Amino acid sequence: MIEHPDVQSESDGRKVTINRVGVKNIRYPIVVEDRKNKTQHTVAKIDLYVELDSKERGTHMSRFLEVLNRYHQENLVANLEVFLLEIKKELKAQAAYARFEFPYFIEKTAPVSRIKSLLSYECIFEAAYSDEYKLMIGVTVPVTTLCPCSKEISEKGAHNQRSYVTVEVLFKEFVWLEELIELVEGSASCEIYSLLKRADEKYVTEKAYNNPHFVEDVVRELTLKLRADSRITSFKVESLNQESIHDHDAYAEVNFNG
Repeated sequence: MIEHPDVQSESDGRKVTINRVGVKNIRYPIVVEDRKNKTQHTVAKIDLYVELDSKERGTHMSRFLEVLNRYHQENLVANLEVFLLEIKKELKAQAAYARFEFPYFIEKTAPVSRIKSLLSYECIFEAAYSDEYKLMIGVTVPVTTLCPCSKEISEKGAHNQRSYVTVEVLFKEFVWLEELIELVEGSASCEIYSLLKRADEKYVTEKAYNNPHFVEDVVRELTLKLRADSRITSFKVESLNQESIHDHDAYAEVNFNG
């Protein structure tokens, strides 16, 4: 067997530690916990990294995939802590990181017709293991917001827009993705559905009109709700309005470290 030189393991004299080095945009099947159906199968875009010591020239990229594929028959998400420990061991690193972005589907019932349909939410799991294991979970939720100022100054109607609200939390006790989604939907002018009949359209239009919210209102209401939850230790809330009467977006953000 021909011996090939291991260039990555050569020493480096530039004395620069690399905080994160690894592989990005891996498409991989995962299983996540589902409050209603126990589990849900989806496909994630995965990024894997380690910290690279200043003395090491490079990391062994193939080892990330080797470790990942050992978990093909396991529940990777449920074993993230063990998975990151194994990444640290295999790559001889002081810290390991993983980020999962994936669609998560919830069955929603239209408010009047009661027709059921699936709505997709973009979700994030971001895990780190240095001295201890940490896991952040996040959701991006599409909602409707209606402008309070437009309603106040207009004789007929008010402008509304599609908004995207992102919540990312660190927690000390388990939190469902569904709980975060419900908090967001309850903090907007109206939630969004994938399937609506005429009676439903009338309902959501009037609900939004009677419940106007600035982008600032959304993040403030969410902040109060999240701060009141003793399971959550820190969080970030973002709201982005895709303005319907401007060519720019409106944005607000709150960061909280309890």
